Amino acid sequence: MPKRSAGLLVYRCRDGHGDLELLLAHPGGPFFTRRDEGVWTIPKGEHDEDEPALAAAEREFAEEVGLVPPEGDRVDLGEVVQASGKRVRAFAVEGDLDLSSAMSNLFELEWPPRSGKMERFPEVDRVEWFPIEEARRRVNPAQAAFFDRLVRLVG
Repeated sequence: MPKRSAGLLVYRCRDGHGDLELLLAHPGGPFFTRRDEGVWTIPKGEHDEDEPALAAAEREFAEEVGLVPPEGDRVDLGEVVQASGKRVRAFAVEGDLDLSSAMSNLFELEWPPRSGKMERFPEVDRVEWFPIEEARRRVNPAQAAFFDRLVRLVG
């Protein structure tokens, strides 16, 4: 059974010009330290079939970003399948969050490999707002489909 994830795609329109900006997260841990383009993601996480996708998206946003998700209507953007086979479902919500106090939860990993030493790393090492075209370059390629769906909805 493929893994399932759910996440929130938070967006805002800046400066009264209708310029769409998207909130993306950079994965933490040693494997992504030097990687940038193609590895950013919407804040998301895995869930089992018993947990509703929207509830998982809300929970994972709070855990990975460390902020309460913005209020507002959630719009289901459907699902994409990443190259790994993981199925990701996203919900869009408009909100203008101040990211200065964002802080992710931590996970443990044996590092360096086979050292027997456990290290703690943030699940997400940074979150940033990106104009949509820059977001397309940075995000996991499969997730760019969410941006197209969002643009069709918000104009």
